[in-house]
Amino acid sequence: MDDDAAWRRARRILCVRLDGVGDVLMTTPAMRALRISGDGPRDLTLLASPAGADLLPLLPDIGEAIAYEAPWMKGATSADATRDGRMISAIRERGFDAAVIFTVCSQNPLPAAMLCHLAEIPLRLALCRENPYGLLTRWIRDVEGERARRHEVRRQLDLVSTIGALPDRESMSIRIPGLARDEATRELAEVGVARPSDDRWIAVHPGASAPSRRYPEDGFAAVGDALAEAGHRIVFTGSAAERDLIESIRSRMRRRSSSLAGRLTLEGLAAVLSLAPLAIANNTAPAHLAAAVGTPVVDLYALTNLQHTPWMVPSRVLFHDVACKECLASVCPEGHHACLRLVPPSAVVDAANDLLRRTSDQGDRRRRSNRAVA
Repeated sequence: MDDDAAWRRARRILCVRLDGVGDVLMTTPAMRALRISGDGPRDLTLLASPAGADLLPLLPDIGEAIAYEAPWMKGATSADATRDGRMISAIRERGFDAAVIFTVCSQNPLPAAMLCHLAEIPLRLALCRENPYGLLTRWIRDVEGERARRHEVRRQLDLVSTIGALPDRESMSIRIPGLARDEATRELAEVGVARPSDDRWIAVHPGASAPSRRYPEDGFAAVGDALAEAGHRIVFTGSAAERDLIESIRSRMRRRSSSLAGRLTLEGLAAVLSLAPLAIANNTAPAHLAAAVGTPVVDLYALTNLQHTPWMVPSRVLFHDVACKECLASVCPEGHHACLRLVPPSAVVDAANDLLRRTSDQGDRRRRSNRAVA
């Protein structure tokens, strides 16, 4: 059987995406293309970081998620050969026909390829700079960095297209469970948003895992005050770990605001964002979650990397151009944080008002809501 035919006949496919929630979301169009392509029905399993695996209830194209803290990924807390051996055995026992390894341009796919090779997965596909020899059965040369970078969604769609996997649509795939919608409605009502589809409110997510991707607290406070003065209720979202950050911002504001920090499940956050007229966020997972449910986004976009802007949604991407862009750093190596610090709050407010004017039609809101449960 030739390689193309083997890929067409593959039924059980392991999708390897070992980084963050936003990265998994931006891979959903490619995973959908994998599921609907081939000679027959396909079952997809996601091998992901613990945070990425938590997305499973929201992913309509994935049947199972396996959580794995890969020791070669950024942020891994420890290396444990015994644990890695158990993971190889667990993958082998599932009898996958093929594995597709999804990476950003700065990551090396070969450790994951070795994992899949040791798990005896016969077909293995990835983008790779160096010659992988037998670790990949289909090697697509990675040229990112040698020419203009593609959007992360496009990068992964292009990868799976090499095995004939084409999407029926290129939007991100997400479903919101009914219980999550109930959670969102209940939590919003408790902070004063009784009718999410009618009330004038804005979801603001000021956190980000990397300090280099956080807009200053004073800036968020000034934006919140200006929008609140214009009649919008400001509802902050964030994890329990981001509660102090949010309270610090709220303490700097003159106007009233509300916080859902630490009160929402991941599915509940998706539901809240699907109901919001607008989201304001740093370049972090909730910005991509908002885009996935069709909510307009003002993205405060640190120039650490340039391929993660909101995908297929009305948006405004705000930054101050700097010579040190594309540093890929989690902490500003220059110490000035100018790509975000020099974005004036007035520009954020103007972008928010412009998006709200353009997307205020209730028909558009209903279509976004329908998309969020697709």
